[in-house]
Amino acid sequence: MLMNLIPKIFYDRLEQGLDLFVNGLGFAVLHQDGDLAVVARDGAKAYIVASPEYAAKDRPEIAIETDDIAAVHREISARRPDLLHPNVPRVTQRPWGALEFACLDKTTVCVVFRQWPAATT
Repeated sequence: MLMNLIPKIFYDRLEQGLDLFVNGLGFAVLHQDGDLAVVARDGAKAYIVASPEYAAKDRPEIAIETDDIAAVHREISARRPDLLHPNVPRVTQRPWGALEFACLDKTTVCVVFRQWPAATT
């Protein structure tokens, strides 16, 4: 029944969010009007909204799960190394078992890429 949870991410200006998601992370713009852009890549989607009021209240951390974290890391590292989060710039195994790296934009929106280990049976 439930299919997707889609975050709404607020920025002072729409261009700031498009820089991260489109220019940095390789998302495509599905729709854009005055204060809203819908961006997507593979199965991930986000709503980017221009709202200085709400942008000032919340700088979110968003996680995107992947099945090929090494490929995603190579791509983003080549395209926009400036976005790699200083605390987790390389694929790192975290204490909870997942492989992760993160991106951080100039407004401090953080996107964590995560790959969980394959289930063993």
